Amino acid sequence: MTTLGWLLILAPVALGGFAFVGYPAVLWVWSRFKAPVTLPPEPDTWPQITVLIVAYNEERRLRRTIEHALATDYPADRIHVLVVSDASTDGTDRLVLEYGDARVKLLRMPERGGKPAGENAAGPMLTGDIVVSIDASILIPRGSLKPLVQALLDPEVGLASGRDISVGDEALEGNSAESSYVGLEMQLRALETRVHSIVGASGCFYANRRHLQEVQLPTGLARDFAAASVARAHGYRAVSVDAAACLVPRTPTLKAELRRKSRTMSRGLATLLYLRALLNPFKYGSYAFMMVSHKLLRWLLFPSLLGWLIGPLLLIDVAPQTLVLTAIMLIGLALAHLVSRWPDGRRVPRLIAAPGYVFISIVAGWLAWWQLLTNQRQSMWEPTQRPNVDPTPAA
Repeated sequence: MTTLGWLLILAPVALGGFAFVGYPAVLWVWSRFKAPVTLPPEPDTWPQITVLIVAYNEERRLRRTIEHALATDYPADRIHVLVVSDASTDGTDRLVLEYGDARVKLLRMPERGGKPAGENAAGPMLTGDIVVSIDASILIPRGSLKPLVQALLDPEVGLASGRDISVGDEALEGNSAESSYVGLEMQLRALETRVHSIVGASGCFYANRRHLQEVQLPTGLARDFAAASVARAHGYRAVSVDAAACLVPRTPTLKAELRRKSRTMSRGLATLLYLRALLNPFKYGSYAFMMVSHKLLRWLLFPSLLGWLIGPLLLIDVAPQTLVLTAIMLIGLALAHLVSRWPDGRRVPRLIAAPGYVFISIVAGWLAWWQLLTNQRQSMWEPTQRPNVDPTPAA
């Protein structure tokens, strides 16, 4: 029992240490032996592209998103916008139909099927050889679209992912810690790009070759995660493009962040299970190593943290000081409960906001694993309710 107790305590340390410290360090050293990533030269004629937006009841935010997509410096006659309405019940369909620009088209789903179903159905209405997928809640700064498409002019690249910039009003929200996490994730993707290939795209803003976009995927998966592996399976690299920034509003409350993270990780775990063949290092080499390190080990950290609740109890006679770990977990879970029930519109104090974010993430991971192990399907897709953002800072 003593050995089991120490294993339960040390497992999260090993997993978390490698996932968040060791793996980035390995990538940094590895990347020093690789040439810096550069974009191909701009073409004389830019390719035709479709900006794909799957929306459900996005009347409030959709117009601004479309306007910013069309107002980029990409040639106006080479860009089209396809909005897939997931059987919206508000004015989303009417907004698109009455938009007044022939480049903006609507595909209405006959019944709600979720974002992946909408992406699968979009194929026949896509224009051009490149599809740029964006969320209805994000804004694209004027100079961000060209670099994203430019990366795909490299014949070895099948997918290009944008760089998320997390924005919001810290005076009003309780989730400012999300910005730090997003920033670290973008740095990690930049290192993976230099080494070879990212293992997951930004769901808010990424570009795909059309024939890869048209690959049909099960509707319970996260296409932004799966898309990088689809590209790799077809012999392409997937890259992150620093110059292709997009503004992503933070979820305004930690309660909303709990829902978002549990939903995202649940779909991510299901997607990883579906893509398990890509974990074969003999066939996929460095990509398999990155999938294990970036995704599998990071997600295994969450169930392993249950060991800090149980392990010290097994060591109470030989190492009673380890009970501090149990105390940390219990206090953290109480904190997660507190911040998840914080009144909307009231800012969470800084002293508890960051640790609250960490423990909200842990609880979300537990929920995601429980759903996977009990074979629970995700409920119908509900877009994350993000606030409108001010494009000025990053424009």
